[in-house]
Parts: sequence; structure tokens; C-alpha cells
Amino acid sequence: MLPLLRSLSLRQLLTLPYVLVVLTVTLVIGGLSYNAGRHAVDELSGQLLRETTARIAAATKTHIAGAKGVLEAAFPVGVQPPADWDAADIAALRERFWIATSIHRNPHNYAYYGDQQGRFFGLMRHADDSAELRLRPSGQGVRQLHAFNGIRGTLGPAQPETRVFEPRERPWYQLGLKAASNTWSPIYIDFRSQELVTTFVRRVPSDGAPPAGVVATDLPLQRISEFLHQLELTPNALAMVVEPDGQIIGMSAGEPVQRDASGQYTRVHAERAGNALAADAFRSVRAFIGKDSEPRTAAFRNEQGQTIQVGYTHLRDEAGLNWWVVVAVPRADFMGDIERSAWRSLVLSLLAALAAIGVGWVVLRVVGRMLGQFIESAQLVGEGRPSPPLPVSRQDELGVLARSLSDMQVKLQTDTLTGLLNRDTFMRGLKDRFQRHASGSHPQPFAVLFIDINRFKAINDTLGHPVGDAVIREMAERLRTHVRMQDRVGRYAGDEFVVLLDQIRDPADAETVRHNLEQLLRQPLQSVLPLDPALAAMGATVGAGVCPTDATEIGDLLTFADGDMYRRKPGAAAGDSSG
Repeated sequence: MLPLLRSLSLRQLLTLPYVLVVLTVTLVIGGLSYNAGRHAVDELSGQLLRETTARIAAATKTHIAGAKGVLEAAFPVGVQPPADWDAADIAALRERFWIATSIHRNPHNYAYYGDQQGRFFGLMRHADDSAELRLRPSGQGVRQLHAFNGIRGTLGPAQPETRVFEPRERPWYQLGLKAASNTWSPIYIDFRSQELVTTFVRRVPSDGAPPAGVVATDLPLQRISEFLHQLELTPNALAMVVEPDGQIIGMSAGEPVQRDASGQYTRVHAERAGNALAADAFRSVRAFIGKDSEPRTAAFRNEQGQTIQVGYTHLRDEAGLNWWVVVAVPRADFMGDIERSAWRSLVLSLLAALAAIGVGWVVLRVVGRMLGQFIESAQLVGEGRPSPPLPVSRQDELGVLARSLSDMQVKLQTDTLTGLLNRDTFMRGLKDRFQRHASGSHPQPFAVLFIDINRFKAINDTLGHPVGDAVIREMAERLRTHVRMQDRVGRYAGDEFVVLLDQIRDPADAETVRHNLEQLLRQPLQSVLPLDPALAAMGATVGAGVCPTDATEIGDLLTFADGDMYRRKPGAAAGDSSG
């Protein structure tokens, strides 16, 4: 190495290390930028998959949630089944079933009952004020269909069906007789609509040993596919709700029911849906899905070598529901722009490096020329002659990357409307507080307050969303300025806020803070007062949960505080839980 260095001229000795440093720095920065972008995309894509999966699960749960209420309203526990099926019995059934189908008319608009004598009563709601009654009061012959309007409206002329409907031979009836409690039937294709349906059934006891009959309500599943079709996904992504055996319930690309070669409607299986991503995603999730309902993420490689990222969760209930929610996205959908940007950045960096080398070469030539001037000057001085002046010019500039990253961090951690902590940041802080409590490093009790603005929907509906936003900002400012420095305030969702009281003495301490904040929030809203004094005095309701007194897990503590808030809501005793 030394002989090589000695063989270089001064210009070469100064130039070659500079060139190598510039090229090395360019490649290192490009590589680090790519890796940082990739890790950031992985984190964000994982979060997006979990959020999308949770959103689909929540929408699906909402779709099925009303079935139990329909059966309870149609046949409340303790209500005896009709004995004679006379006009009074049918009128009583009609009134209860009308109320039952009003609870969640979309999608639970059909409730029906069959008994051991083959008698049948069904009520199908077509609209808020119109319905169809399906009767087989004698247990013989065909059903009679009657159109009517209103809960006690006059029945229209009877329209007999063309086929005999024997309820005791139907799968839902036989399933209901065997089941000890509320039960979901296997999913089937409805012969009228050719769409997927599942039935929620419960047997109706009698005074004797055998049950009197079975009450049921149908749940059309087309809404699940419609919801999935409306999701905003990446171009090559797929979302689906599927049974553990692979039968699809709903999917974002395609339909869960198709016609076979004979023209018969059949269900679509994930591995035979004609969609490679659906088959790959189902096989991968089947290998590692658990029984918990928390959204999870994973990644796998398909046969083409592509990396596929999946989000998944398990939907289960005590009535036998057992579905999977799966969202699959090729990693290239997330990384495509990053990779193209990385290549562009690399090319631009190389061009910039060449430009820098060119500039450096010019500078080194200037330095060499200046050295020549110094030598000439030294020679002139040695000769006793005056030396000409040596002009030197130099300028440096630095970037502001740290400030940009700080700005980005602030934006990621705060709610844009209120400036409070956003939900994710608050939850990370709450998780840290639980860990410090569990480890013993900070064992003092702490509390979570759950806050919901009263009648907030009325403000939005009456005065408009800009005023609603102003109300949220005003409430946020009150909370921000009336908590301790060590406490944390966040916007949870919509008009809901959360407060972490980092340290309290006992539950009574938390109750005092809860009461004081509720009184503070009841002061008239300045953003509403000039427009509607009545709404300005609506206030907010505050619920509290204390760890470890009320709960020792994050989800349980939030649920407790949320429930406490709803119990305190004005009108909660009458069943009014609206915000």
C-alpha cells in the first residue's frame, strides 16, 4: 500500500480518497434510506392490516348482533307458546313478532315459529309500515300469505302458496330441537334469493317434557360481501370472511356463490375461487390462526416468490359462530413505490456523486494551483522579491434533517383537530403504565377516565359539523388545562376522550377528579352558546375505572370506564345510550 501511495502524485493522492469517500457515502446513505423506508412501510402496513381486519370484524359483528334480540322479543323467556292458535293467539304472536322485526329490521326482517303439530307462524317485514304474515294454523296443507300495514293493521286476502311447507322437516327446526341454547345453523343458499343465509334458532319450551317448537330468524349474508366490495384496498389486495373449512362467506373480489356447469348455485371455496391470492391466504392463515380474537399479522411467500402480508382474526360466539376474517396484500403493493423511489434515488445519488466528484476535482485543481502559487511565492521570497497576494474563498452548508423528523414525530403522535394525544399514542402510554404497575417500579393505583359529549349528534345535526369540531376543540382545551402535568389526555374517537390519572391514592381520589371534570365540562359551551343556549349546556359524561380495584388489564379497564360512563349518561336508565 505504501509503495502505491508513494507512486501517486499529490493531485492523485488528494483526489482518489475523496472519490472513494463520496461513492461509499452515497451507497451507504442509499442503502440506509431504503432499509429505513422498508421498515417504516412494514410497520405502517402491519398497522393498516390490523386496522382493516378489526374494521371488517366489527362490521361483521354489527351485522349479526341483533339476532339474539329478535328471538328474545319474539318469544321472551317464560312466555308460553300458543295452545289453540285462535285469533287471540295469532294476534299476540303478530304483535310480538312485529316488535321483534323492528329491532334490527335490516337485516333481521324475518322471524318465524314452528311447533310439534306442524303449525307455522312467520312475519316478514318489507318496510317500516308494511309486512307479510305467513300462517299454517292447522298444521296441515299449505301456508296462507297475508299482506298488511302497521302492527295491528287489517290482514289482506289470503294468498295460498303452491308448495306445502312442513316446518318439522326443515333443517332449522330439527337443529333447534336438538340445541340446548341459541344456535347458528350451517350457512346455506336461500332458494328464493340464491344468496347465502344462516339462521339463528332457539327451541321454545313447554310445560311438558318435549319442547313446544322452535323460533328462528334468518340472517342474509350478502351485506358482508357488499361491505367488503366497498373497502378501499390496494390494487392487488383481497379481503374475505371465510369458514374454517374454506367456504367463503364474503369477499372483496368476486362473489361467495356461483353457478356450476349444471346451472345449480353452489358455494365458493377459498382454494377453488379462481383467485390465487384467496387460496394462498387461506392456506397460510389455516396454519397459524389461533382461537383469540385479537387482529394479527403475518407474512408468507407464494409459489411465484412474492411476499404476501396478511392480517387475520377469529370471530366466535357462544352460539356456535366460527368465522375467520382475512386481509391479504402483496408486499409489492406497499413496497412498489418505495422500490421505484429507491432506484430513482440511487440513480440521482450517483449522478449527484459524479457532480460532486467533478466539483471536487475542480476544487482540487484550484488547491493545486494555490499550492503552486505558494511555491512560487516561497521562491520569490527566497529571491528577495515581493510575493503576489494569495486569494482564498471557501463556503459550507448543512441540512436540517433533525427538524424534519421532529415535525413528523409530532404529527404522528397528536390528534390533528385537538392537539391532544391520538388514540395510538395514548394506548402506548397506558400500556407502559400497566407494565410499570405490574413490574413494581410504579405500584401506586392509577385510573382511566372515559368521557363522552352528551347529545353531540344533535349539535352536528342541528348546527353543522364545523360547530361540532369547535365543540370538540373546546372540550379538549378544558381537559388539557385542568389535569396535572403527569397525567395524559387523548382523543379516543369522535366525541370521546380519555384521561390517564397516572397516580392516585384510592378510588375515592379518582371519583373526586371524575366529578370535578364533569362539573367543568357542564359549563356552557362558548362555541354553541350564541347559536343554541339549550345545546350549549349539554355537558359531557365521565366514567372512571381504577387499576387494580376495577381491572388489571388494559381492555378490561377501558371497558369498565366506558361502561361506567354509559351508566351515568342522562337517560341511561331508560335505555338511551346515544352520544
